[in-house]
Amino acid sequence: MTHITDVVIIGAGPVGLFAIFECGMLKLKCHVFDALDRVGGQCAALYPEKPIYDIPAHPEILGADLSSNLHRQALPFDPTFHLGEQVQQIEQLDAEGRLWQIIGSKGTVIQARSLIIAAGVGAFGPNRPPLEGIEAFEGTSVHYYVNSRESYRGKHVVIAGGGDSAVDWALSLSEIAARVSVVHRRPKFRAAPESEARLKSLADAGTIDLVIPFQLSGLRGADGQLSHVEVESLEGEKQEIKADVLLPFFGLSMNLGPIAEWELGLSKHHISIEPGTSATNRPGVYAIGDIATYPHKLKLILTGFAEAAQAAHAIRHFLYPEEVIHFEYSTTKGVP
Repeated sequence: MTHITDVVIIGAGPVGLFAIFECGMLKLKCHVFDALDRVGGQCAALYPEKPIYDIPAHPEILGADLSSNLHRQALPFDPTFHLGEQVQQIEQLDAEGRLWQIIGSKGTVIQARSLIIAAGVGAFGPNRPPLEGIEAFEGTSVHYYVNSRESYRGKHVVIAGGGDSAVDWALSLSEIAARVSVVHRRPKFRAAPESEARLKSLADAGTIDLVIPFQLSGLRGADGQLSHVEVESLEGEKQEIKADVLLPFFGLSMNLGPIAEWELGLSKHHISIEPGTSATNRPGVYAIGDIATYPHKLKLILTGFAEAAQAAHAIRHFLYPEEVIHFEYSTTKGVP
């Protein structure tokens, strides 16, 4: 069976979900693919309980709540989701780029009049530390994401890394864990200055242990349960840290997968777009969110939201060039 729709959106993260809403407001029907088995992208899969502070009108919102709200906002426009399915192939069926065939990994075939690629960083996974025997502890006492903050209550937690994720979770878990130790190979962290200042203030107060400059060197434990984490300095000094849990935060590995084969004008694993329309180098194909790039772009969720609106309006004009759109605010137009 071949489905027919106005727009196929590749990626059901926050930006992809908001693109459904923006397309719906312009009477464009959407089918949505995501390789994950749930909507929300990284916010839902990796950081559901991590607070986000830069969403307008939300002084603080958890990643899971943001994803849930965006999903609920899109539902009045009756999108069709193909979750747990990666788009394998796209094919331009006409010269103008107003008809595309999209084939998914489960055999779903869709003919769409345009595409929006909102695939974030593409397929992602954690950068694992090169520690012998780490596989035996993964999923039990070594975790690369925090899905439930409460599960760390009363535990000895070792966090490795120096970026925002490491610092933010150290600050958060210090409120409920028996002890939090942060291992980093240099005194300077790559986190927001205010967060780094709070971390060092807690360390000075004796609430958090900063194990610097050290790096992970080994794990001790049995039957999947850690007892200690071994660390070593560049000078060869060794320490053991009591640990129930190790959280290594060394970033994500990024893989565009089939997207890399679609002739979309890639620039350092990102898709170059026209800033005013989110259009790619191929007619009828648009890219938004973290996967899209242009000079001086800010990689923020709110930037992706703006790109979603631009793409939806550009698609409407592209598909109906003779039609004059009388722009209406949502406060006057409403939703279905």
